[in-house]
Amino acid sequence: MFKENELVMYGSTGVCRVKEIGRPSFVDKDDKRIYYLLEPVFQSGVIYTPIDNEKVPIRAVISAESASELLNNLDELEIDDYKCKSSQQLSQHYQSILENHCCADLLAMTKSIYIKSMVADRNKKHLGQIDKRYMKRAEDLIYSEFAVALDTDREDVERYIKDKLGKYII
Repeated sequence: MFKENELVMYGSTGVCRVKEIGRPSFVDKDDKRIYYLLEPVFQSGVIYTPIDNEKVPIRAVISAESASELLNNLDELEIDDYKCKSSQQLSQHYQSILENHCCADLLAMTKSIYIKSMVADRNKKHLGQIDKRYMKRAEDLIYSEFAVALDTDREDVERYIKDKLGKYII
């Protein structure tokens, strides 16, 4: 169980702060579950979720050490050269990576799509909409989580990653 004021990753919402733990007044009196009141760090709003919710994953934010290690080893992350015949398969592939909620996999996916984008640019083509959409979602999660873990701005994380990936320009 997480503690109040702890930062967590909540599903595809991203980084949230646990504001309260308890039973909200609006839940049915027969519902005896305990809830987290989550406040997204980079979005507005609040989220109430049972602490035993198995539908939406919730985990601790990556440590500063792990985030630094992943960023320092970005060159070694394997490129996901996924080949498929349909946009639906590609979408399912990317979605499975997002649902995995693993920072290394999200970073590898971002790197792979970035390189795919550079190859498309070199060939005077455009990156597909599915690639763009999933890259944006992965980047939002990575930049947010790493910024919180490293106590810096999202823009600094984005700049650092893009500078490191810039060497892949073909």
